[in-house]
Amino acid sequence: MNIDQYLPVLLFILVGVGVGVVPQVLGRLLGPVRPDSEKNSPYECGFEAFEDARMKFDVRYYLVAILFILFDLEIAFLFPWAVALKDVGATGFWAVMIFLGILVVGFIYEWKKGALDWE
Repeated sequence: MNIDQYLPVLLFILVGVGVGVVPQVLGRLLGPVRPDSEKNSPYECGFEAFEDARMKFDVRYYLVAILFILFDLEIAFLFPWAVALKDVGATGFWAVMIFLGILVVGFIYEWKKGALDWE
């Protein structure tokens, strides 16, 4: 077992832990501590909570979140395709055009159904 083989992995782990822990420790040690009633008050969306934490949420919150994730993720698939466009050729180009066409049809369907309207 040669330690030189594991050195990059150990270095990666140490740097990751350092980037995650060191700023928190420095903030705790060097940051000002001036609590007041406004800082310590609970907030969510800019107003005081008026019901308990187990209240039911409107399903539109979840719908909007799911639609955002769906379309955001689909757009993320375009970056690797754009980088490899020369390698994939015409077949890859038209495959992504079909993919985008299906995505646009789904977007139009959601728009017509009113899933994007907030009333």
